[in-house]
Amino acid sequence: MAMDLAAFGRFSRTFQPGDIIFSEYELGDTFYLIQSGRVQLVKLVGDIERTLDVLQPSEMFGEMAILENSPRSATAIALDEVKVLEFNSQNFEILLLGNPQIALKLLKMFCKRIYDSKRRFMILTLPDSQTKVADVFLMLDETGVDIDKSTERREFKTTVEGVAHWAGMSVNEVRDVLGHYVNQRRVEIFPDCMVVKNINDFARYVTSRRKDSRGR
Repeated sequence: MAMDLAAFGRFSRTFQPGDIIFSEYELGDTFYLIQSGRVQLVKLVGDIERTLDVLQPSEMFGEMAILENSPRSATAIALDEVKVLEFNSQNFEILLLGNPQIALKLLKMFCKRIYDSKRRFMILTLPDSQTKVADVFLMLDETGVDIDKSTERREFKTTVEGVAHWAGMSVNEVRDVLGHYVNQRRVEIFPDCMVVKNINDFARYVTSRRKDSRGR
């Protein structure tokens, strides 16, 4: 996303590798747009710390503090020297009023980020690795724009690493689960894509497992 933000240099901040930008559950009224470096978002799920995302330059984080006036839903950690633009409700309003094109792009990013965060949380709270991987495919089906949905068969241009990222699992764990699904003839894996033979079968499976976990 190319945006001219030179006029907002006075909002710039720099964090060193390992710095905690903010912590899960703390109150906050700022969000950040990354100019350089990477930021890791981690969240406690039960007693396990899960990586939600590793954000790159031009991505934003912490926006829920502005949109919902709610505590931080994750911890943000600088992986490199990270330069950001820091916005609060006051200067965010200045940004929106003075730059309509930037405002539209930011609002679109907000909508996508909200969906991604809530959808990833739904995946992470599932009870086991097989269900998580199945739900990743459901998420890809929900968000895909060039997917043929005329049949129950779905072809996804994704990788083992991509599935692992969404599921909050290691690559080796995901490979094991995919191998299980291949043996069951529910998934086929090709060099450039993965095929789910019956997406509705996965939908029924995930719905059942989610209900079971809530009933415990």
